[in-house]
Amino acid sequence: MKKVYLFLAVFFISFLLIACNEQTIKEHKENITKGNPTVADILLDNTDADILLLNGIVYKNAVDIAWVNEEDLTLGKEVAVIKKQTKDAEEFTDGVATKLNVGTKIYKSVGNGNIYIAVVKGKEIRYLGLIEG
Repeated sequence: MKKVYLFLAVFFISFLLIACNEQTIKEHKENITKGNPTVADILLDNTDADILLLNGIVYKNAVDIAWVNEEDLTLGKEVAVIKKQTKDAEEFTDGVATKLNVGTKIYKSVGNGNIYIAVVKGKEIRYLGLIEG
C-alpha cells in the first residue's frame, strides 16, 4: 500500500513540475515576442526590405498598404535626412535606410503621427512605423 501512495505522490509532483515548466516556457516566448520589431527582425525575414530607422522605430515602405495610401496626409516639418544606406542591421542608427539614398529628406506627416514621408525626386513615399500594441 505504501508503494501505491509513493507512486501517486511522485506522479503528482512530476505532473506539477511539468505543468509549471510549460507555463514558464509559454510566458518566456510571449515576453520575447513583445515589443517593436527591430531592424534585425525585419531584415531576417526579408533581406530586401525597404526600411528606415528614426527615433528607435523601424519604418517600412508602405506603397503596398492600401489604408496608408488612402490617408489624407500632407508634409509636415522635416525631421531627418538619410545619412547612410546599408542592409547590415548592426550598422543601423537613426537616419539610416536600406534603400533611400543618402541625403533623402524625411518629413513628419500631418494627419497620422505614425507615418513619415520621404521625398525622392519630387515624389512622396510613405513609411509606416512598425509599432506593437
